[in-house]
Amino acid sequence: MQLGTRWPLGGDLPDGLPHVMELAVRAVEDELDAVGDDAQQWRWTLTWLEGKPVIELDDGTVIRYNAGEDSATITQPAVESADEDDWI
Repeated sequence: MQLGTRWPLGGDLPDGLPHVMELAVRAVEDELDAVGDDAQQWRWTLTWLEGKPVIELDDGTVIRYNAGEDSATITQPAVESADEDDWI
């Protein structure tokens, strides 16, 4: 059984993560830094599901590991539009 953990945005990642997960975390952090989001208080949460890491950021961004392909999938939360006519 593996236990999860939490760490601050930009902090040291936990040991034992696949390299591709580390790259994905840093890519998300770089994007947040580039757009200037105020995310200084945000934290990452690592959980292990069926032996595979799943990492979630406080904003709802989720990174999942695919062991068969040694890849990571980043899913960002949907952003709702304030204008109801955007679909036209």
